[in-house]
Amino acid sequence: MSIGKIIANIVAAILIFFGVLFIWGAFGSNPQPGWIIVGLISAGIGLVLLFFFNRKSKQETNNVTVNIDLPANVQMDSIKCKSCGGTLAPENITLVAGAPVVTCPYCKTTYQLTEEPKW
Repeated sequence: MSIGKIIANIVAAILIFFGVLFIWGAFGSNPQPGWIIVGLISAGIGLVLLFFFNRKSKQETNNVTVNIDLPANVQMDSIKCKSCGGTLAPENITLVAGAPVVTCPYCKTTYQLTEEPKW
């Protein structure tokens, strides 16, 4: 959250708070009809500030990039599907719950990629 958005939220909260107090005070023991107008304007400005500073812009997108560090000496051109023997590409490996998972594009089999011992 940017500093401008934080300041706008604080100012809007103060304006809405005092707007409500002015409206509430207009109906006290000494009624002041002008206070209703001041309260409505103050609360309205606060709500407009909240609306304009908290709406999502179309350019705000969060892109998450996951780099998978495959265990051991994995050669991508030699990985074959355990079920059908189809050749797997790097696009077929995803990260699910912290573990690399392979999905075969041919037979749609899904299994976890495991590291084989080197000895």
